Amino acid sequence: MILTELRQAFLAWWRGRPAPTNLGAFGERQAEAYYRRRGGRCLALNWRHGRDELDLVVLEGEVLVFVEVKTRTAEQGGEGYWAVNRRKKRALRRAAAAWIRQIGGACHTRFDLVEVLVCKKGTVRLLQHRGEVLFGRRRF
Repeated sequence: MILTELRQAFLAWWRGRPAPTNLGAFGERQAEAYYRRRGGRCLALNWRHGRDELDLVVLEGEVLVFVEVKTRTAEQGGEGYWAVNRRKKRALRRAAAAWIRQIGGACHTRFDLVEVLVCKKGTVRLLQHRGEVLFGRRRF
């Protein structure tokens, strides 16, 4: 009896959230829409170079922005920034350098981290961290 009630409560709670396999893709689409609303042009989504990946590459005016998207549910919120550790930063730099080599160079670049927080009722909150927060004042 109790197990059935717990199962029903869990299923009712779970239905209000995106599926786990689609949670990351959902967050990337939300971040892409965010940059489009701000006048950016999406150049690539999930671009891969070897084992490295750029979630989103956006052109904002004359600035090429490499975006890492971290999507969390409300229960896990606020941890996206800390998930980008030293190893992930090196991978982002490698992927960005490969992108720049492929297009033949770029003048102004920036790294952004966008945290997408998905609440149980389907509401979404985006939090953007600019490149200086991720890498400091150092040029990559």
